[in-house]
Amino acid sequence: MNWKDEYKKKVSTPERAIADIHDGNCVIMGHAAAAPRVVQKALAEHCLDYNDVLLFHMTTLGENECLQPKCYGHFRHVSNFLAANSREVVEELAGDFFPAYFKDVPGMIGGDIPCDVAVFQATPPNEEGYCSLGVSCDYAIAAIRAAKTVIIETNELMPFTYGETMIHVSQIDHILPCAYRLPELLSQEPSETELAIGKNCAELISDGSTLQLGIGTIPNAVLASLGEKNDLGIHSEMFSDGVARLMRSGNINGRRKTIHKDKVVATFVMGSNDLYEFVDGNHDIELYPVDYVNDPFVIAQNYRMVSINSCLEVDLMGQVSSEAIGMRQYSGTGGQVDFIRGACLSREGKSIIAMPSTAANGTISRIKPFLTPGSAVTTSRNDVDYIVTEYGSARLKGRTLMHRAEDLIRIAHPKFRPELAEEYERRFDCPLIYE
Repeated sequence: MNWKDEYKKKVSTPERAIADIHDGNCVIMGHAAAAPRVVQKALAEHCLDYNDVLLFHMTTLGENECLQPKCYGHFRHVSNFLAANSREVVEELAGDFFPAYFKDVPGMIGGDIPCDVAVFQATPPNEEGYCSLGVSCDYAIAAIRAAKTVIIETNELMPFTYGETMIHVSQIDHILPCAYRLPELLSQEPSETELAIGKNCAELISDGSTLQLGIGTIPNAVLASLGEKNDLGIHSEMFSDGVARLMRSGNINGRRKTIHKDKVVATFVMGSNDLYEFVDGNHDIELYPVDYVNDPFVIAQNYRMVSINSCLEVDLMGQVSSEAIGMRQYSGTGGQVDFIRGACLSREGKSIIAMPSTAANGTISRIKPFLTPGSAVTTSRNDVDYIVTEYGSARLKGRTLMHRAEDLIRIAHPKFRPELAEEYERRFDCPLIYE
């Protein structure tokens, strides 16, 4: 059958599409800016028709009506990465958190993560009948291959991206044509503290480095401090507007990358409408599934790979908690550990954990004698390399416990250094001069 005729036969309505979702099914949904909004809205409107449907997803930008309290009991959410709109669902026991490295999720789909129905966004088909998954590739292809039913919202405003993002009309069961702007993740102006952190990180980055950056104002502050660096590359789980700015200025060109030379590589993109327009049809940017992008052995092939991530707290041994505050799950592991390990395997590679020295308006030190009881260790003390605050950087790799504690106290906020020094003296039975 000609793909155009097949496309016409598969054009559906939200109501017909969700009729193929049944009680007890597991539905895997796209995430970040590419979360499928038409199907989410339809499911929420008809939530009373469902019982015990498991919805697997990660962060979803914008409104996800399926997370509303009226849907509790009808849908059970399982997420590998929480955000502001999904934390309450887990706290109310209407969902649960799924601990795993992001790179392992595609391999679990169809096994540990059942997949009856896959729901994703994509572009309308090109002249050969292929749709691009747009700004979020990650685990989509694995879910589409495993699912019994595939529902795709073909969004006319989804950017067309290259790499390994294509699915064919023949792989789809329900096509929902639509046109809506992707939700934005707007960058806030970095504070003085964050700019100082960015500058301290930039001092550790050499010309020709390939970078991985996480989410938030600190990665943006790092990018804002790289205007004097040359021939930078990107191999990152995700990227946002700061990368586009440095691509336009020529600081990021991938010229000295050792794999995917001249290309920016990621598995998803989140940012402003300006970023989405920049990505659309841009052959300099390639998206690949997360089990490739986040594979430490792939990451390690990049010369001078530098990973830059943030965290919630660090203890004096160098244990890093990035995803939980005590027993409260706050976000997820994501690709932090994979990129830390990949960067440290890279020739001349480095990994950086960057954070403000305090939290809660300066009332809490993020450098602590012990992690908050119940907090998960995201990056172990054996993996950690550099810790950076606005007060400087401390390299922990290759350092003893005593030396780690000394160096961490020196980059803690000055008002918390005395009490950290007291713990140091109790622990090591000797005074610390930290000024």
